[in-house]
Amino acid sequence: MSQNRSSLRLFSLAPATNTSHSPPMSDWEPPSFTRAAQIRVGAIFVLFLLAACSNLALLASVWCGRGRRLASHLRPLMLSLASADLMMTFVVMPLDAVWNVTVQWYGGDALCKLLCFLKLFAMQASAFILVVISLDRQHAILYPLDALRAHRRNRHMLLIAWSLSLLLASPQLFIFRAIRVEALDFTQCVTHGSFSRHWQETLYNMFQFTTLYIVPLLVMTCCYGRILLHIHQQHVRDKAGESYLRRSGTDIIPKARMKTLKMTVVIVLTFVVCWTPYYLLGIWYWFQPDMLQVTPEYVHHGLFVFGNLNTCCDPVIYGFYTPSFRADLAACCRWMFGDPSPPSPNRLSARPGPPRGELDPATSNQEAK
Repeated sequence: MSQNRSSLRLFSLAPATNTSHSPPMSDWEPPSFTRAAQIRVGAIFVLFLLAACSNLALLASVWCGRGRRLASHLRPLMLSLASADLMMTFVVMPLDAVWNVTVQWYGGDALCKLLCFLKLFAMQASAFILVVISLDRQHAILYPLDALRAHRRNRHMLLIAWSLSLLLASPQLFIFRAIRVEALDFTQCVTHGSFSRHWQETLYNMFQFTTLYIVPLLVMTCCYGRILLHIHQQHVRDKAGESYLRRSGTDIIPKARMKTLKMTVVIVLTFVVCWTPYYLLGIWYWFQPDMLQVTPEYVHHGLFVFGNLNTCCDPVIYGFYTPSFRADLAACCRWMFGDPSPPSPNRLSARPGPPRGELDPATSNQEAK
């Protein structure tokens, strides 16, 4: 069985030999570095460069650029999102590319456990932080007068998100191991022998799938569903003349807050669009494993690469909705290509903000509500 089809083992996160009920080792055929895998490695390398540059730029902007003026309760959210994306960039992408090139595992048992743990930890953190962002937007829209407790509430939710990610990824440290097939002189990082029954492995995979995708998706859907319902109800009241504080239905919520809401909706939708095909294909293989042999190899690789595209999209979406981020990038480019003075935070903050009428969620104090 080709290693490249292994990427559909979603939550064990290892090659196709990663199963407690693989064929007998004596009948097993080692995987190879196929043409489809080579294309996958090239695509992952391009995504790695894009994701690393864009997320590092976002992190720098929010940490020491104009993004410092982001509302106090939003700034930790964007820092955490950029950090989770960088974990995906510097752990998941290089590990996947190198593993496809080497085909077998050369890192030893300890590194096998550690990297498989970090891989799932990065994926869990990325999903849970989107949940925290969705909960924050729900609270900001439904309870706009409760802004004073937003910073503390978000810190607690982020702590829970990172802690849960750590906890849910910890089984990887125990079920993975480096196993050597002496007859074939082949070593692989797998879960072979970690589960005594096939249903135990299936249960583990389903649990990880639920926590990694189903639960975040349900929570985010519920949050934005409540937000849309709230906006609709406010709009109906305005049209009925029940609101005397707003001039029109377009003023249901402040423009800066609405802009940030649109940005977070697009970020969440991007996560869903990028990863859903990959997860659905993985579920299909759980219940019909024979399809793994007949589905074209490029389908598996293409869906995995498409899922990793999400890591590059977050900073692009943030930049599209945030003029301050684009200003930081422009200042950095001027410094790199001839401006003798570096783009220090003082220079960035001294420059004029966006034109009047262009509300920036990263610089608008109104968004602190």
